[in-house]
Amino acid sequence: MSQTVHELRNKIRASVGRFEREVSAGFTKEELAAIAEAVGYELSGGRPSKGVMQAEIRRRVGLEDDEGAFTKADLEAITDALDAV
Repeated sequence: MSQTVHELRNKIRASVGRFEREVSAGFTKEELAAIAEAVGYELSGGRPSKGVMQAEIRRRVGLEDDEGAFTKADLEAITDALDAV
């Protein structure tokens, strides 16, 4: 059985040292920054917008860059990339 979006987000949160959430919620800017750094995106000079970080995270895990919210397929690819690190 495949994992839900909520389960995938929590797996990603745990992979980057963040707390899992009991309710389904998108990533905060701080969580996105932690994910970005985990996939090799160096944040310098402050934090970019959530959309910019989402696009760069996608790019770093081999997906088409898009500034929108992550899809389930995006979350699966990010999870796979973090498991490989």
